[in-house]
Amino acid sequence: MGGGMRSWRRAEAALNRAFADSAAGRYFKVDARDSTFTRELRAGLATFLTMVYIVSVNAAILTDSGGPCTVRDCTPLASTNSSASAGLAPGPGCKFDGNPGYQRCLARTKNDLVVATAAAAVVGSFAMGAVANLPLALAPGMGANAYFAYNLVGFHGSGRVPYETALAAVFLEGCIFLALSLLGLRSRMARLIPRSIRLASAAGIGLFLAFTGLQNQVGVGLVGPSPSTLVTLTACSRTDPATGECLGGILHSPTFWLGAAGFLLSAMCLARDVKGGTICGIVFVTLVSWIRGTAVTAFPDTEQGNSNFEYFKKIVDFHIIETTAGRISFAGFFQKDVWLAVATLLYVDILDTTGSMCSMAEYGGFADGEGGFEGEYRAFAVDAGATIMGAALGTTTVTTYIESTAGLREGGRTGVTAIAVAALFAGALFFAPLLTNVPPWAVGPSLVLVGAMMMRVAREVDWAEAKEAMPAFLTMILMPLTYSIAYGIIAGVGTHIALHLFDGVAAVYAWAQTYRKNTITEEAADHGDQITATKQNIAETATSSV
Repeated sequence: MGGGMRSWRRAEAALNRAFADSAAGRYFKVDARDSTFTRELRAGLATFLTMVYIVSVNAAILTDSGGPCTVRDCTPLASTNSSASAGLAPGPGCKFDGNPGYQRCLARTKNDLVVATAAAAVVGSFAMGAVANLPLALAPGMGANAYFAYNLVGFHGSGRVPYETALAAVFLEGCIFLALSLLGLRSRMARLIPRSIRLASAAGIGLFLAFTGLQNQVGVGLVGPSPSTLVTLTACSRTDPATGECLGGILHSPTFWLGAAGFLLSAMCLARDVKGGTICGIVFVTLVSWIRGTAVTAFPDTEQGNSNFEYFKKIVDFHIIETTAGRISFAGFFQKDVWLAVATLLYVDILDTTGSMCSMAEYGGFADGEGGFEGEYRAFAVDAGATIMGAALGTTTVTTYIESTAGLREGGRTGVTAIAVAALFAGALFFAPLLTNVPPWAVGPSLVLVGAMMMRVAREVDWAEAKEAMPAFLTMILMPLTYSIAYGIIAGVGTHIALHLFDGVAAVYAWAQTYRKNTITEEAADHGDQITATKQNIAETATSSV
């Protein structure tokens, strides 16, 4: 066994050395960033496993908008008139009453969006690695997809903006963002954020990730909603499927205890510096959850569970996008709701994405101490370009994922990590039945671990200086409590400006006082000179008279 391990390590070292000495190794600066080829691959796998949930989650959220499905896709209603030769034309209500034709359209749309999500992640992550040489992965972002589906298009198209027009809004926002990036304005905006806020943003994002990992939808379900205290301890055996509120059996959830076991396994591996420690817990929990007939199975004996298991059994499946790609339409674009959507998406991108990217650069050691980081110009351009491509495929804003910190924790420091993520998402296009069934209680523990690791930058904040500590604290605490990275940054920057505003006013007042004093002194001196001159004139006049 020991001889086999030594042989493996020698082979790994030889592979790493060969790659580092190659043209690719020099391009990606593997040696310069103190990394290795195999470490980059492990980092890519860690990042991929923590964000692969987006393939199914994004598709499910966007499908709720109805996508391109309309009343025309509904099955005609059976006529009550026996003499009628055709069914009745369905009304708008057919989109909400389980009409078979509309449901089939939704199923096609969801399959399309699974492929669109994975394809967007492939192109965006590959470009980030190959062009910007950064270990950051991209995919359609959470938050923007919910705004798109539930606020803009509306549930099953019940909103004010059609799906095609909403995609045009995403496309235009991406174009504006790309222009800002190419002009260098985006990086300048990032530099305007004070360093204490940037540091607090990294820690706040860690808290945000941990809070997400503790919830039910993409986590272990340890915390949930409470009508009296907003959040409370749950992990219940029975929950309200609509609200997630606990209905009984606190800490009796079998999936929570399995997720907790995965958390301890990963934490023990990380404490002992085991390579790929974050991945160990995810793989362990996922494999156990794939066993049917247990209390922790990802495939319960329900209609949805049986449907998922039938898809899971395919193992390999490839689907070609049929309905969502190329649906961008500027018809009806010039209305208030559409422009409001463009402004909202742009605002979220500027604060959310830029803040996340700068925070991860701080965490990964790429920051230059002045608000920038190596490769930022190309990274911002890639991020914006990926959004344009995502809209063309039928999905929402593509963004740099904060789950990339899982790869940073594994030692990822170059673009090889992002390219590895792209390769794995490309594989997901073929192995979607497996990868879309990684349960949330397998992903949640890794998010908590990553959040804990990101807290280390908080120690660099000058907590003894209130003007730095208060904005930093608000930034950190409001990110998880408002469930928005952007709101945390706004609160931090706003408080920073307010606290330093007095200093600015005081400085202006002091300058004004000094200026006034100098002016009075100069006027007095001038007046004295005039008196002296007058006296001299009088003396000269008197002398002349004599």
